[in-house]
Amino acid sequence: MCEANAYLVKNGEEILLMKSVDVVEPEADGTFRLVGIFGDQMTVKGRIKRMNLVDHRILFEE
Repeated sequence: MCEANAYLVKNGEEILLMKSVDVVEPEADGTFRLVGIFGDQMTVKGRIKRMNLVDHRILFEE
């Protein structure tokens, strides 16, 4: 499987935002829409700090 977990890096800590993210879509307002494998969705404000798909991790920062 190719899904990844999404985290927000805040004050040096990684906070889990969503598990099993299947789609990351940039939005016009500068946010990202995350869609999970079961159709759950959320919006993240910030930028992508790092993506490590081998380790199934997407890191966002504010």
